[in-house]
Amino acid sequence: MFKEPSGNNSTEIIFTVQCFTDIKELQIHIFSVFLIILLIILTGNITIIATITIWPLLHTPMYMFLVSLSFLDIFYTLTTLPKLLRMVATQDKTISFAGCMIQLYVFMALTCIEFILLAVMAYDRYVAICHPLHYGLLMSHKLCLKLIISVWIAGFLDTATHAFLISNLSFCLSRHIDHFFCDVTPVLKITCSDTSTFETLTYINGAIVAVPPFTVTALSYIFIICTILKIQSSKGRKKAFSTCASHLTCVVILYGTLSCSYMRPTKTYNPKQETFFALLYIVLVPMLNPVIYTLRNKEFKGVLSKIIKKAATAKYIIYIDP
Repeated sequence: MFKEPSGNNSTEIIFTVQCFTDIKELQIHIFSVFLIILLIILTGNITIIATITIWPLLHTPMYMFLVSLSFLDIFYTLTTLPKLLRMVATQDKTISFAGCMIQLYVFMALTCIEFILLAVMAYDRYVAICHPLHYGLLMSHKLCLKLIISVWIAGFLDTATHAFLISNLSFCLSRHIDHFFCDVTPVLKITCSDTSTFETLTYINGAIVAVPPFTVTALSYIFIICTILKIQSSKGRKKAFSTCASHLTCVVILYGTLSCSYMRPTKTYNPKQETFFALLYIVLVPMLNPVIYTLRNKEFKGVLSKIIKKAATAKYIIYIDP
């Protein structure tokens, strides 16, 4: 898919990445912080996937979507942080043209997938709260699996055209990306090609990709809130709202950060501001998702506790009776 644009003179384009700072004394601290973050994200999301996979009672639509979201967070992290850690550790802050385009494409696809997946999860909560008696019929396991597969395919197909167009731009102004990974805006900032058509296409596609999921999410929560307010007992209202609060928190963070980062012209690009928002949706969201979705979920915590106790008991038995 990706080839070197014909407008470039060199046979092999090599980009350099900013990676926060050039001060060598700070590199070890940056490496340590992001290594810890990487381990936390992987541990938290792998724990969610493993727990739901091995416990049959959690094989419900809501947890199937949660597994998909955890895979998404893991791929988000692996797309950017390992390369960043290697750059910081070796001080070789270069990335090939092909590597940059692949990173950019995968990141765009995962972002698109998250928009749609969160909308599907909002609809799932709407059916569970507003139509509980028909939940099994409206959200069957077969339908959930089809929705998840469709969401992932749609994400990678939708962003393929954008990645192809970017890969055919000419980079004769600069080869330095003022960011910590190959993102759309900082890459467009260093091209000498006219990006007005691409930016217009991006806004149109962004509206197509973001607006329908946002509408589904907003309408789902309007109906959910109306239904919750009709519940007589305060305990029932609290229980119903707690099942949605986690998802709503992630939606607000995602839409807020990505809107601030992408829904503006390339000319207004601010490296420090862009880095801040990128850290929110690349680092903060994948770190928070396991905490938000599990610590507030009594059912999941109960299952995880049982699994830990069983594992501890098995180790104890093996120890005393080898």
